[in-house]
Amino acid sequence: MMQLVSRTEPGLMKATAPTPPVFHSDEARWDAVVRRDRAADGQFYYSVRTTGVYCRPSCASRRARRENVAFHTTQAAAEKAGFRPCRRCKPEQPSLDEQYAARIAKACRLIETSESAPSLATLAKAAGLSAYHFHRVFKAVTGVTPKAYASAHRTERTQTGLARRGSVTDAIYEAGFNSNAPFYSKADALLGMKPGEFRAGGKNAVIRFAVAQCSLGALLVAATDKGVCSILLGDDPEALVRDLQDRFERAQLIGGDAQFEQMVAKVVGFVEAPSIGLDLPLDIRGTAFQQRVWQALRKIPAGSTVSYADMAKRIGAPKAVRAVAQACAANAIAIAIPCHRVVRTDGNLSGYRWGIERKRTLLEREKAA
Repeated sequence: MMQLVSRTEPGLMKATAPTPPVFHSDEARWDAVVRRDRAADGQFYYSVRTTGVYCRPSCASRRARRENVAFHTTQAAAEKAGFRPCRRCKPEQPSLDEQYAARIAKACRLIETSESAPSLATLAKAAGLSAYHFHRVFKAVTGVTPKAYASAHRTERTQTGLARRGSVTDAIYEAGFNSNAPFYSKADALLGMKPGEFRAGGKNAVIRFAVAQCSLGALLVAATDKGVCSILLGDDPEALVRDLQDRFERAQLIGGDAQFEQMVAKVVGFVEAPSIGLDLPLDIRGTAFQQRVWQALRKIPAGSTVSYADMAKRIGAPKAVRAVAQACAANAIAIAIPCHRVVRTDGNLSGYRWGIERKRTLLEREKAA
């Protein structure tokens, strides 16, 4: 039974990206070759006895007869067996997905180092793609459009400037806005509040919250008028409230009403029975990089896990594994942004802000659902 405690003291995307399958058997590998499954690229290679070449599973060349095909776990193994790389799929070179990830990472760096947002044509040229193709690939890799990514980065720079307690105008221009008007027209969406309020630690912002008890311990849910801004887990309800106060040090925190408590009940219900799903409006605040990671997290299906290295590849920054881990640790919206679905490369659990045992329990329940 849920115990819900309201406190009055003052101060959303659907899962679409499946976990890459593992091809343990020759039967599964052959099926991947027949389907030209790009998800199998890099996991194994296949050679054709009659042509003397080895290929990626997704190779578009004419399909060989099954009796002439052998499988190899690495390129070195295929070449040691006497096969040469296919000239069509070029298995000795980075895969198309890896090439795209590198190009998009280059475009992201260009956005992040430019004083003003580069045009789509400029970014596409830097990536070596047409504007149309670049836009489509950028969104597939990062989960957002180039314009949204640039906007998020400018938001990050503005937040940093405002946090230094400098003038609002100085922070706006330093972030790359050419004038005040474009920034103020979307300030609420970018910061979650007026820029002056953000600079003052959330002064005048109203955040409703409530603390409930569930099988994982205490659970705090907080929301602005835009959506849920925090879901915190822990052993001590008072500590969760202090955490919320520290994040929004000058906001007005008020206890949730009956309607708000219904939303909290939905969160508790999802914790106990993940199969019911969780669809809540979210007010997500973070740096441009954090938002890239968090959006990618929300695409991991319940019951599945990915590694930190996989997450880095998905956002087009394959070398940023540590930064991905840090973004997961900074996530303050537990469950709805499912950082618990990220594990070490060997499958072991680590690095959960609210404790490994809670992470283990959530994953076990999702897999059993």
